[in-house]
Amino acid sequence: MTTATRLRAALVDRIIENGGLTEPEWIGAARAVPRELFARSFFLALPGTVPTRYRPVREGEPGWLEAVYSDGTLITQLDGRLRPDDVTGEVTGSPSSSSTLPSLVLSMWQQLRAEAGHRVLEIGTGTGYSTALGAHRFGDSSLTSIEYDPVVGGAAAAALKEAGSAPRLIIGDGLRGDPDGGPYDRLIATCSVRYVPLPWLHQVRPGGKILVTLSGWSYAHALALLDVTGPGEATGRFLPGTTSFMIARPHDRPPRPALALLPGDERPSRIDPAKLDDWTGGWVAQLAASSAERLGAGAEQVLWDVSTGSQARTARAPGGGWTVVQRGPVRLWDRVERAVQRWQAAGEPHQEAFGLTVSAAGQRVWLGSEAGPGWNLPI
Repeated sequence: MTTATRLRAALVDRIIENGGLTEPEWIGAARAVPRELFARSFFLALPGTVPTRYRPVREGEPGWLEAVYSDGTLITQLDGRLRPDDVTGEVTGSPSSSSTLPSLVLSMWQQLRAEAGHRVLEIGTGTGYSTALGAHRFGDSSLTSIEYDPVVGGAAAAALKEAGSAPRLIIGDGLRGDPDGGPYDRLIATCSVRYVPLPWLHQVRPGGKILVTLSGWSYAHALALLDVTGPGEATGRFLPGTTSFMIARPHDRPPRPALALLPGDERPSRIDPAKLDDWTGGWVAQLAASSAERLGAGAEQVLWDVSTGSQARTARAPGGGWTVVQRGPVRLWDRVERAVQRWQAAGEPHQEAFGLTVSAAGQRVWLGSEAGPGWNLPI
């Protein structure tokens, strides 16, 4: 048994022991697909560095194979262009492509509830590791995968070929889906989006399913499993756990200048700003102020809407409690307060208490039931 095979088997055993892998077909795929072919080089973050610094790790270097099978996310590109083979020392940048931790990839494939004979569309080929797992499970002819970045897609194609897989690969905008290849039975997205792209809702047949992570400009995330009920229509609920993915580039926040905190109207805050640091609390705030970016933490939160210039910032009040200063045409904190208070009134449930309905009228996230309080996605 090679070192890679031994480490792969140990990783799969750990995922099984932790409850993240239960179906025999996916266990077989995880044991068969060599992740090292899809992660020949990557960046590792250096702990404690601000801004975060990364060092490149390449095939054959000390610790390379152990990192490949550590069940961690491996950053493979920074700033949409910089690859590990392009640098020799430490660098900074924003991650733009990665190999997601295997336990999450396998968990999502299981959550998709795809079966033999289903035609599956994957949005976001990335390194190709997830694609290889899907191709092993369903067969090459049943899987189509789309990658936005041609350099990333080319590397994935080469790795898939070396691994013995030949699914249908497309270089293009995954948010447009595959208009020539539908209808599909299942769609799985390995990037996050601000709303469900309309082409997906027409390329997955009624009765099919879409598994997608919703995110936004405050980078809060929630994983939803949707049942397509008709052309352009779907409904479903959000799932347990804390799944996050890089946001699709066309849905990412726009370029913005350096933040300047400006004077505004001050009043007491009716909620603890630290509620936005909660996984679901921050997501609820993002639903309420979908055009804003969130910065800060704890008592000192900052919301900033570049499109209108609106701002909100919180702080501890000298006598106890918190204050908020707001300016601009959109009272961001007012919206966040109302949303968080509704969530608190329901007992601060996790996202699995929420659902999503998509129709010609829009895309609405609701709490409890469709008749409950809700927020429209920015489509």
